[in-house]
Amino acid sequence: MTNQDLADAVNLSPSPCLRRVRNLEAKGVIQGYSADVDATAYGLSITVFVRIKLERHNEADVKNFESHIGRIDEVLECLVMTGATDYQLRVLVSDLEAYEDFIRNRIHPIGGIASIDTSFVYGTVKKTSVFPSMA
Repeated sequence: MTNQDLADAVNLSPSPCLRRVRNLEAKGVIQGYSADVDATAYGLSITVFVRIKLERHNEADVKNFESHIGRIDEVLECLVMTGATDYQLRVLVSDLEAYEDFIRNRIHPIGGIASIDTSFVYGTVKKTSVFPSMA
């Protein structure tokens, strides 16, 4: 969206609108801009949610796990969770063989993992990056 289009949408003139956007960027409210890429068209047709429970929760094992996960390209998100598992990963792979390779050759070598639970996505009902209003 151009600054002019944004200014029109929020009923401001372009200069104050741009100042407000720059201010939000400077404050870290706006952290960046991205393109919404179709994963299937890119060749990554399988989305997987992987829940991982660690054997131990000492500082060294947690740092080791998080450090390794941060370097694995297939992992788009790694969330620290409450409840029965410690982490939830959102993973993109091309097919089931690629997922097996991901688990055997990228996750298992990390070590210190007590359990891995996998759910495969077979459809999307809603996907948005728009925050709810703060009414």
